[in-house]
Amino acid sequence: MDQIYVIMLLALGILAITDLMVGVSNDAVNFLNSAIGSKAVSFKTIMIVASIGVAVGALYSNGMMEIARNGIFTPSMFSFNDVIIIFLAVMITDVLLLDVFNSLGLPTSTTVSVIFSLLGASVVLAIYKVYLIDGDMDNLGAYINTKKASEIVYSILLSVLLSFGLGTIVQYVSRLIFTFHIDKRYKYVGAIFGGIAMTAITFFILVKGLKSVTFVPSSVKDFIKDSPFIIIGYSLVFWTIVCQFLMSIVKYNIFKFIIIVGTFGLALAFAGNDLVNFIGVPIAAYQAYEIYVAPGQNLGATELMMSGLEEENLPAPFIFLAMAGAVMVYTLWTSKKARTVIETEQNLSRQGEGTEKYNANNLSRNIVRGMLYVGKVISFILPKSLKAKLDAQFIQLEVKAKRDKQPMFDMVRASVNLVVASVLISIGTSLKLPLSTTYVTFMVAMGSSFADRAWDRESAVYRVAGVFNVIGGWFVTAIVAFLSSAIIAYVLFIGEVYAFFAFMIVVAIFFYRSNQIHKRKMKEEDDIKKLKKEDIVTIKEIINESSQQISRVIYTTNKVYTDVLDNLGLQDLAKLKENKKTLKKLEKEVDELKSNVYYFIKNLDETSVEASKFYVMILGYLQDMIQSLAFITQNSYSHINNNHKQLKFNQIRDLKSIDVELKKLFDTIETIFKDQSFDRLDEVLKEKNQILNNVSELIQKQITRIRTVETSPKNSKLYFGLLLETNDLIKATMNLLELFKEFTIHVKSKK
Repeated sequence: MDQIYVIMLLALGILAITDLMVGVSNDAVNFLNSAIGSKAVSFKTIMIVASIGVAVGALYSNGMMEIARNGIFTPSMFSFNDVIIIFLAVMITDVLLLDVFNSLGLPTSTTVSVIFSLLGASVVLAIYKVYLIDGDMDNLGAYINTKKASEIVYSILLSVLLSFGLGTIVQYVSRLIFTFHIDKRYKYVGAIFGGIAMTAITFFILVKGLKSVTFVPSSVKDFIKDSPFIIIGYSLVFWTIVCQFLMSIVKYNIFKFIIIVGTFGLALAFAGNDLVNFIGVPIAAYQAYEIYVAPGQNLGATELMMSGLEEENLPAPFIFLAMAGAVMVYTLWTSKKARTVIETEQNLSRQGEGTEKYNANNLSRNIVRGMLYVGKVISFILPKSLKAKLDAQFIQLEVKAKRDKQPMFDMVRASVNLVVASVLISIGTSLKLPLSTTYVTFMVAMGSSFADRAWDRESAVYRVAGVFNVIGGWFVTAIVAFLSSAIIAYVLFIGEVYAFFAFMIVVAIFFYRSNQIHKRKMKEEDDIKKLKKEDIVTIKEIINESSQQISRVIYTTNKVYTDVLDNLGLQDLAKLKENKKTLKKLEKEVDELKSNVYYFIKNLDETSVEASKFYVMILGYLQDMIQSLAFITQNSYSHINNNHKQLKFNQIRDLKSIDVELKKLFDTIETIFKDQSFDRLDEVLKEKNQILNNVSELIQKQITRIRTVETSPKNSKLYFGLLLETNDLIKATMNLLELFKEFTIHVKSKK
């Protein structure tokens, strides 16, 4: 029977590696967002700096994993078999939960995940034990440490409010000092700002990053703890001098220096302190197994109580820390899901317009409306001269670079993000408040973007909705982690070996499917990005890009139209649902194109401005085509979903006759635009009247059926709807072709 525990330990080891990968993918946003978003240095440099910070933090972490061993439950009240079940349930829950958040692109707290997973698993086993002994639930406190869980909940609220507020204030003051025209005041206050920023980051590294380092003597740690103001004073003088030297002599940008060191500091603290979230549980399980197989130990797995896990100073083996550091660095460089999480935070904090990831909701609308009223009151109270002076500090520079090359925000904001996050986490650590790194860094970024007026009336409702989505996800993390871990632990306890192997299979299948879904999602987003060509500037480029877009829309329209009629005839509800999803993607693609019309027109060169109207009308006709197709798809789905009578054979046959004609037409159009053989447009346009007449004849045939044999009002409604929308689809397509023909003739005549 002992062999099964060895297998379980191996499984925990595999889960630990997986947890490291999914955990780093989620937490990487904490220390990478500011550097990547500001484009202060190259991506490669950012990754090298972050990798060094992660590696150093992991190697010199002391491995004191009390939170996993005895921070949530009392080991002496549980047997070896019990704690192995708890640890397995925690790791299974943790890796699945974090992977879901990564796939959704939502940053969450790995600390909250592991804490509430431990709490859920230990609570359910404690309840079972209490029930077997005497059923007195008042004794539950002897098994569980509920204080830690309540501290985590408190830290969520504290982190959210304090971080957002302080981030807003510091960024607002910093922007008033530097404005967006940084060069004007940089030489006067740059060194002082750099000295303050570097002092904050240095103190953060000393207090938060080195508190876990084993090679630092206790006397040094005590000095750091007892003499914060001395350290701050000397650091401020030293770093101000260094920054002035870098500015005046070396001619190096102070903001880049702050961002590089700040990224290193946050990465170091992340690896040194959050490593417990990923490998603390498997290491605790390994230490429990060592107690179980110790010489002279003769008790069984269900008899041996784990009081040995309550001992202090049980360091993790160095090899485990080294391996963990290697996995974390590897994940940093390779994880695509980490990019997804980073994109979420940057999307919510970027300066300027763009496609919003989240939809507005009533809560975000009411909050923004309320803030507008507050703004009007403040504007009324403030003297006009002062208001004008304040507004002048927020006039932004016009960036000439292409949108995908522009930074999400400038280096002033990136520096503020790193400095404020460092200060807050340092203070929290000093006061022994369990501030979450994720919560602090995210909310500081949101506060600084709010203060920087990145949330204007064009984007505020979407950004606020996004922030509440992320915050809601944090509370969901705690609830889901607790419940899932409790259920898994109970099933493992009851199902024993069979449940263990079943869960391992479930985890493997889940990760395989999750990665496949994420790959498809990334491919779809890449396809959309390929269509977002707002950087085209000449008429030739407009024609080329329009041709690609039309060809793509025609291909999808052709396929969906045929599939919908086939599935309608077969009454295949599942496939009609798939048709709706395909159409939804097409709608999203065209909507993305329309969202970028502003930037497209703005970037056109002077000789190509006349093409703006052409491009806008092309998108309008494409949207008309998709709207007709959407009506056909949705109504066909609703008809079958509501279990209405099937269309008659003659109706299906007539619809398919139109489909055959349309398929031939669309195939020809797709080829024309793919090959850009626009001289063939005339031969297609000649068929316009013929195909429209055929649709008209089918409408007349249905009118005759109603007068004679048709008995279903729902069928008639659907059939007429399909034909009328097909008629509109054909007209929109032909209008598009006529527009394209006229424009290409016009372009040729000007040459």
